[in-house]
Amino acid sequence: MAKKTQRTSKASKGSSLKDSSEIVYAPAREQLITDTIETNYMPYVMSVIVSRAIPEIDGLKPSHRKLLYTMYKMGLLTGPRTKSANVVGQTMKLNPHGDAAIYETLVRLTRGNESLLHPLVDSKGSFGKQYSSNMSFAASRYTEVKLDSFCAELFKGIDKDAVDFVDNYDNTMKEPVLLPTTFPNILVTPNMGIAVGMASNICSFNLAEICDGTIAVLKNPNVSVDKILDIVKAPDFPGGGAIIYNREDMKKVYETGSGSVKIRSRYNYDKANNCIDIVQIPYSTSIEMILNKISDLVKEGKLKEVVDFRDEIDLSGFKLTLDLRRGVDPDKLMAKLFKITPLEDSFKCNFNVLVNSHPMQLGIIDILKAWITFRISCVRRELSFDLKKKQDKLHLLLGLGKILLDIDKAIRIIRHTEKEEDVIPNLMSGFGIDEIQAEYIAEIKLRNLNKQYIINRINEIENLQAEIARIEDILADELKIKALISSQLTEIKKKYAQPRRSQIIHTDDIVEYEESDEVENFNVRLYLTREGYFKKITLQSLRGNDEQKLKDGDAISYSFDAENISDIIFVTNKCQLYRARVADFDCCKASSMGDFLPAKLNMDEGECPVFMRIQSSYPENESFVYVFENGKGVRIPASCYETKGNRRKLINAYSAASPLCAVFYESEKEPFDILLASAAEKAIVIKTSLIPQKATRTSGGVTLMTLKKNDKLTFATANIPEAYSKGYKKLKIPASGSTIPDSDLAELQLTIDTKL
Repeated sequence: MAKKTQRTSKASKGSSLKDSSEIVYAPAREQLITDTIETNYMPYVMSVIVSRAIPEIDGLKPSHRKLLYTMYKMGLLTGPRTKSANVVGQTMKLNPHGDAAIYETLVRLTRGNESLLHPLVDSKGSFGKQYSSNMSFAASRYTEVKLDSFCAELFKGIDKDAVDFVDNYDNTMKEPVLLPTTFPNILVTPNMGIAVGMASNICSFNLAEICDGTIAVLKNPNVSVDKILDIVKAPDFPGGGAIIYNREDMKKVYETGSGSVKIRSRYNYDKANNCIDIVQIPYSTSIEMILNKISDLVKEGKLKEVVDFRDEIDLSGFKLTLDLRRGVDPDKLMAKLFKITPLEDSFKCNFNVLVNSHPMQLGIIDILKAWITFRISCVRRELSFDLKKKQDKLHLLLGLGKILLDIDKAIRIIRHTEKEEDVIPNLMSGFGIDEIQAEYIAEIKLRNLNKQYIINRINEIENLQAEIARIEDILADELKIKALISSQLTEIKKKYAQPRRSQIIHTDDIVEYEESDEVENFNVRLYLTREGYFKKITLQSLRGNDEQKLKDGDAISYSFDAENISDIIFVTNKCQLYRARVADFDCCKASSMGDFLPAKLNMDEGECPVFMRIQSSYPENESFVYVFENGKGVRIPASCYETKGNRRKLINAYSAASPLCAVFYESEKEPFDILLASAAEKAIVIKTSLIPQKATRTSGGVTLMTLKKNDKLTFATANIPEAYSKGYKKLKIPASGSTIPDSDLAELQLTIDTKL
């Protein structure tokens, strides 16, 4: 090493770089990546999981526990508030992570921040709000805090050896490993933590429901999840909101500790001011996220119903106000906002908990069982502590009872003992007591060496013996320990229970938003041509020009008035039915050709619409009437075309056995006459009620008009010319056609050319 140093020195003094290249370095030691992870990375991972990010079975992370215990030792459970800066400084004796991190932890636990159902810290000053990311908390030198009275249930028994204590980071003081919570705080206080390779996100539940659920598990460890669901209905969030309840999804969360809970905001409609006041939002979002999303929607023109929106949070609580345009339905608007904004959000449940320093993902019942095991241990240690104290006191009193027989003798022994160190041995030999009893007697003040004092103390012996027997009886029977825990839970429920803040609404009661609700509505006239062109023209546009531009050789097949929000169907020549909305088509002018439907609806090659109708429902007492070129016809109930999903295309709408001649629609069992004409210039007129109804869409139907070989139906219409009102009418089917004279044929040809 000396030689290496010398060479380096020469290289630095001289100008030659060759000297420095002569340095000999030790060869690099190869190390497997698995060894690197095991020795360097895994200790860090376990430290983050166990000592920082994942809550323990007492419902607290180490940062929470250190802070609360510091406040407890400062006397802030019963004393007056102190400056937050004082608490932060004292906490650094246990938690050396910096004052900023400690103060942020403190802020979340305060009543003012509104993050918890049952705040653990009583606060005075500005601590921000859980529902706002921009509402900052004041500096620690301005705010004041103390422990909330509710914390008494967290620390109960901590001074009676209920939990283990360990040294702090510099071995100068002791701190508890866990707090002996008298209720399952793990399910009452919401907690979130992100470790390495795992995370935890535990929602809060109603204290009263959790107490009842825990009692049910104490009574029957094999209680079913369904039973617990009946008791602990759903999470209960500090910010309220409405939980969209699905029992199967909730059961999955309760069983596995994983899943999601949908929450939506709650609102009131102010009719006088025509505005919506949103008073509660999901726990997992913030008012800034909601305002930003609404602002973007307004700028994009997707939220025309809202004319203004603002944050109206004040001392009375949360409020987000939306001013509405005149005539807007507030419930429909909120259904829309729930779908496209964070006014409805999901809380992702991930119940990762540390149990005996081992991370586990547990369901509700398993968490309660783990807490019960922990609580039984705490109660045993607490009772054992009390038992030891009472046994020690009884032992002293029994020794005191022995000197009652001769107080003068005790005084005489002490008076005549020459040396101080001989007092205890002389008392022990004089009364047959042990050293502890003798020490106790020797320390009694002279004024208390009277019969009254001694008799009063000895009378406590009977009560102590009864108390010792009671405690020993409880310790010997786990069922009695569970009964004691149940009684404590009942008392906690009676003392601290609050009504549910989160409303429960069932999925069946939810009105889902449909995009049609936001479509602007107005009256239009629709046209369909033989070549498959479709036009949507506003009535205002038709006032100026109603002469329709058509392709050469084309003609209008159907024309009727409708609304822009109407649903429309098309039947094609390829046995298919298409559904659309009038709003899907752009308005055009009479001078335009319109939309070519086969391209617009992505129809098959050679497919063309032959029938159009406004259709919003599919009642059983209404029918589609199909007439085929082979002379057959059939009625299919409209209900056969109803589907559960919003299907845009329906195949096999009718029989493909013969080409389609015409389609009609029979409403509300009101049959009408139709005229059928064949290529052989024969015709009949029949009522649609003569055509049998079939429940199968692909039914080929029955013969309506008998045709000779190579003959076929070429025309069918419900707009029957005057000449065909008599002479062609048939009362039974099948029927032979009547020959059409030239005079009637001319009128029929005119009807074909002007058919609507």
